[in-house]
Amino acid sequence: MLRDLSAPAVAMGVLAAFVGYAASFSIVLTGLTAMGASEAQAATGLFFATLGMGLCSLWLPALTRTPAAVAWSTPGAAFLASTAVLPGGFAEAVGTLIVCAGMILVTGFVPALGRVVAAIPRPVASALLAGVLLKLCLAPALALGAIPKLVAPVVAAWALGLVWNRLAAMPLAVLAFVLVLAFGVEGPAGGIQNDIALMPALTPVMPVFSVQAVISVALPLYLITMAGQNIPGFAVLEMNGYAVRRPAMLRNTGAASLLIAVFGAVPVNMSAITAAMMAGEDAGRDPAGRYWAAMVSGLAYVAMAFAATRVTSAFALAPNLLITAVAGLALIPALVAALSAAFSNTRQIEAPAMTFLIAASGMTLWGVSGAFWGLVLGVGLWGVKAAAGR
Repeated sequence: MLRDLSAPAVAMGVLAAFVGYAASFSIVLTGLTAMGASEAQAATGLFFATLGMGLCSLWLPALTRTPAAVAWSTPGAAFLASTAVLPGGFAEAVGTLIVCAGMILVTGFVPALGRVVAAIPRPVASALLAGVLLKLCLAPALALGAIPKLVAPVVAAWALGLVWNRLAAMPLAVLAFVLVLAFGVEGPAGGIQNDIALMPALTPVMPVFSVQAVISVALPLYLITMAGQNIPGFAVLEMNGYAVRRPAMLRNTGAASLLIAVFGAVPVNMSAITAAMMAGEDAGRDPAGRYWAAMVSGLAYVAMAFAATRVTSAFALAPNLLITAVAGLALIPALVAALSAAFSNTRQIEAPAMTFLIAASGMTLWGVSGAFWGLVLGVGLWGVKAAAGR
């Protein structure tokens, strides 16, 4: 095993972990906070989400000898950020995270469930994702109008990163955020305390379950995680010539998600973007040794997990508009990709449009969120038009 280790794999693994974390940790924190988590609960959730994807990124590549990169559910966190606080508060949100993780685990044992998710028309699934992301993607513009002195440097750094290298966009934006936080935001005397513990209080949250929360949050979260992360992640590995055992991978990530969900962590799943980085030639000439890149990224994630309390404390000093602006910038490429896929079939634009608009509206009907209704109506309209041959 050690003879497969190479310098390119180590370098790419560290880079992928840094890019993956910097590009999306703000989204995870925004999602947890939006669902009612306190600062301590958000730190705990971030810690376990990072630890979960780190340990899975160590275990799965070693087991499969493939660059099976694991990440947290970024679109799932974005969905949580766009969802209204549940009546039961964060405890009910934790209940939905547990149910979602359980559904992923069950899918690993019942492959037919995965086929059902895969059977959802891709434009409709993409429209659902786009609708979920839209609210957060509007945040940078809204924040720019409200607090331009704080947001403009972050947006400028993000744009500069895009021009230079798209993978550098969010790391530069996060660096600009830190500088703005240090020099432009008034915080407590002395700033962030130096004696902050490396590990947050590892206290599980007693979950609250309800049928409405399962339908409104857990089911859409499961579908978004499967369609937006797991299925593309599998496809990236297969396109690079690796054999993929989907049920086994779903069982592993589902079990890990279930274990960390009680601490308020979002699900972990197969990664597409970082997997693409680590499955290519930049991670080593020999495809058989590229699994080390994913394992190195796992080690890096485990180390990063212990920064959760400091990261959360830093974000607690920033205005909420600035935080959501950073999260929104990270999601713009995903929104563009989702919209492009949603309206790729010019003969079937009404169903994706309905799904997108209802999911983006934030409406609720009978206590059930618009994400669920948008998907139901979109799939229904797609099926009717397909049956009519139009």
